[in-house]
Amino acid sequence: MPGAVARHWPVGLVVAGTTALAAAVVLTLAGVSSRTAPPHAPVRAASSVAPASSEAPLAHVHGALVPPPREKVRSASGHYPAIHWRHSTALGLPWHGALRNGVLLPAYGRDYVTWDPVLSRYPNRDDRRWGTARLIQTLLYVLDRYRRAHPGAPRVLIGDLSRPRGGPFTGHFGGLGHASHQNGLDIDVLYPRKDRQELPAGPQDMDRRLSQELVNRFVAAYAQYVFVGPHTGLHGPRGVVQTLVNHDDHMHVRIYAR
Repeated sequence: MPGAVARHWPVGLVVAGTTALAAAVVLTLAGVSSRTAPPHAPVRAASSVAPASSEAPLAHVHGALVPPPREKVRSASGHYPAIHWRHSTALGLPWHGALRNGVLLPAYGRDYVTWDPVLSRYPNRDDRRWGTARLIQTLLYVLDRYRRAHPGAPRVLIGDLSRPRGGPFTGHFGGLGHASHQNGLDIDVLYPRKDRQELPAGPQDMDRRLSQELVNRFVAAYAQYVFVGPHTGLHGPRGVVQTLVNHDDHMHVRIYAR
């Protein structure tokens, strides 16, 4: 994610004397600007929200990218940027389909942060965060109920959804890619950690109790499938919760089109 970008002053600026040199330095410093809000700036309300591609700045701690603290991720709806709802349609099948008028999941929310599984950083790139309005609503509903039940729990990490217009989401876009995730009905939800860090977890460091509760809540929200890793010990109704290789670090939730 780009950081602050300094404007460059003309090379031909003539500096005459100590006074002129000091003035030039002041002007140069005053010209520094940022494409994203600085860490101390409040997030704007929905009426003046930044474009969907804008993302909050990140800090580096011990070499790892760290998302903004909870109190910095605020807008009229509790998401940054605000959600631009529209009627969307899942076309075809999850493994051979497309997405019409998709909805972009904001990079950060009150109850979640997005995670880029290829670059291993926050947030996930915006061309990997599109779904149907129904999928986004289901996710936010489940996470809201989860947070109410566990107000002290860390925010949930959210991985890939679909491409902006759906379609193939193969390894061409990085990582292992996805056989499905093509029509806005699939979303990857990472397991909470026992140490409460907002980072990916595997079977050894996942909080199994909280992970199982997330599975249960997606099932209760009428998910069509919840795929979990074979070494996670997670379970649920037969035919809905299924084990699948390469899912020991996240659950893959698929909802019905309607």
